[in-house]
Amino acid sequence: MASNRDLNKAGKAKKDEFYTMLADIEVELKHYRKHFKGKTVLCNCDDPFESNFFKYFAMNFNFLGLKKLIATCYQGSPVLGEEFEQLSMFELDGETPKRHPYKIEITEVIDANGDGAVDLTDVAYLLRNKKNVLTLLAGDGDFRSAECVEILKEADIVVTNPPFSLFREFVAQLVEYQKQYLIIGNVNAVTYKEIFPLIKENKMWMGYSIHSGDREFRVPDDYPLEAAGCRVDSEGRKYIRVKGVRWYTNMDYIERHTDLDLWRSYSNESYPTYDNYRAIEVGATADIPEDYDGIMGVPITFLDKYNPDQFEIIGCTESEGKGFSCGLWIEESKVAQPLISGERKYKRIFIRRR
Repeated sequence: MASNRDLNKAGKAKKDEFYTMLADIEVELKHYRKHFKGKTVLCNCDDPFESNFFKYFAMNFNFLGLKKLIATCYQGSPVLGEEFEQLSMFELDGETPKRHPYKIEITEVIDANGDGAVDLTDVAYLLRNKKNVLTLLAGDGDFRSAECVEILKEADIVVTNPPFSLFREFVAQLVEYQKQYLIIGNVNAVTYKEIFPLIKENKMWMGYSIHSGDREFRVPDDYPLEAAGCRVDSEGRKYIRVKGVRWYTNMDYIERHTDLDLWRSYSNESYPTYDNYRAIEVGATADIPEDYDGIMGVPITFLDKYNPDQFEIIGCTESEGKGFSCGLWIEESKVAQPLISGERKYKRIFIRRR
C-alpha cells in the first residue's frame, strides 16, 4: 500500500500519473450538483481518451446542465486508454490525437443511439459533430503555459487530479484566476504554507468523501509496483492503493455544516497543556471536550469533520511555517514541533469552539 512517503517519492521522480477511479469521482461529485448548472467545466490534467473525470462529465453533461466541458492533456498520456479506445481512431490532420497534447470541447451531448442513456458511443459520435471540437494544442499542454491559462480563463469550475509534485502551483493558479475547484491532493498539503492560509480563512476545505483509509489509482505501465496492495488486472493494467489522499474544494455542500457530536468532559489530567504552545493537546478529533472554550491542538485529520459554524481555526504549529501559530508558540522553547512532557507530537492545527 502506498504511503505519504511513496507519494513524496513519486513527486520527486515526477511519477505523477495517478488516475482516479470512476467510483470515487461519482461518490464525491453527487454532492455538488447545484454548482454545475450552466457552467463550463475544465479538466486540465486529463487526457480525454483516458480520464474518468472526462468520462463522468461527458456522461452526466445533461444531468448536470453543463454549458461546456473542456479537457486537456499534457504531452499525451502514458496510459493506453482502453476506456476510450473507440475514440482513438479519430484522426486530425493525419495524426492521431493520442500522440500530441490536445483539448476536447463538448457543448452538446445527445442520446445518439436512442437507448435513453448517454454512453461512450455517444461521445464518439459527438466528436464527429461540428458542435464538439478536438484541437491539437500548440504547446505541451502544461497547465502553466500561456495557452492553457487562456483555456483556464474560460472555465468556471476545475475538476481534476493534478500532479502531486505541482499541487502548490496548481492551487495558486486557481486562486489567482478565482476559479471554483474540486481536486485531489495529499492530506499533508493542508499545512503547506501556500495552502493552510486558505483553509484558515475558510477559502478551501475538505471534500465530502475520502476521510480515512486508502484509495486505488491506476498508474502507467512503466510505474514500479513496489508497495503492498498493488495489483495488475487481467488486461495488464496496473493499480496501486494510496493512503492519505483527500478531495480539496471551495464549493460548499450541506454536510459540511453538520455539527460534530461532543460528549467528553475537560480535565487537566486528560488534556495536558503543551510545553511550548499556549493550548491543550487533544489527541483525536473524537476526544474534543464539549465544555472547554480555550484553544486546542488537534490532528490535521480534524479537517475531515470541520464545521466552520462550530469551530474557528486559529493557526497551526510553527513547524509548518513561521508565524503560523498566531502567537501561540513559546519561542523560548526553540522547538517548533508540539511537546507534551518533552515528547514530540505530530503537526497540529489549533482550534476553538465558536
